[in-house]
Amino acid sequence: MSAGIGLKPAHYRPALACRERGFWVEVHPENYMTPGGPRHGWLTAIRMAHPLSFHGVGLSLGGRDRPDLDHLRALKALIERYQPAMMSEHLAWCSHDGEHFADLLPLPYTRQTLQRFCEHVSEAQDFLQRPILIENPALYVSLRSEMSEAEFLCEAVQRTGCGLLVDINNVHVTANNTGSDPLAFLAALPADAVGQYHLAGHAPDANPTGLLIDTHGAPVDEAVWQLFSSALAIIGPRPVLIERDNDLPEFGVLMAERKRANALIAATHDASSAYGVAHG
Repeated sequence: MSAGIGLKPAHYRPALACRERGFWVEVHPENYMTPGGPRHGWLTAIRMAHPLSFHGVGLSLGGRDRPDLDHLRALKALIERYQPAMMSEHLAWCSHDGEHFADLLPLPYTRQTLQRFCEHVSEAQDFLQRPILIENPALYVSLRSEMSEAEFLCEAVQRTGCGLLVDINNVHVTANNTGSDPLAFLAALPADAVGQYHLAGHAPDANPTGLLIDTHGAPVDEAVWQLFSSALAIIGPRPVLIERDNDLPEFGVLMAERKRANALIAATHDASSAYGVAHG
């Protein structure tokens, strides 16, 4: 129940040297789908020192096409090699008719897409022989749907046995952009299925539209910290990742955010113990 950071090559050395209690790292497995090289050397050493999580970005589970078999084979080989504590993916699609797009794109929450998404999640989990945590997306417009995002995720959990990765920044960004209620969304999720949180930064749209953009290129916003505190109270403590992909700061900056996340988790534990509250 501690905080980790997204591991980037610029931070290999300090991550390997880190001796902070409960420290863990997460990587995109797609960056390691090669037979060898220096990245594998570093990741092997870091994995021997710290727990590791995989956060996939290429399965396109929300797409029309079935998960790519070659991608699944490469992912399974990495899982067998590194034995990550958690494996996660996205409620999104990124490929179509064999063409891959460098983005995670939303899907309408309809019964047809739910059925297809669940089939793809089940196929991936069966192939990988392990459950997957599914991350909620950041939305910029409301798509024509037949159910809410929370209802869609609840159904996916019930049908496939998958878990959930709750990206708190995405909850905040989506609420701002679509006018939805972030606290109602958190309360509607099955707490027992939530296995991890993400915290990241965002930025306002370059045009004066009022939109927030999920950039992963800024410190965690104060509003996201406040929403994280609410998530801890509603759902309970879980491992949390400080996610930063762009405008990468010094390692110590991420560790300071990690320290703040750990303090909030500890405070929730203390409050729960004092009042005898059990979280799912």
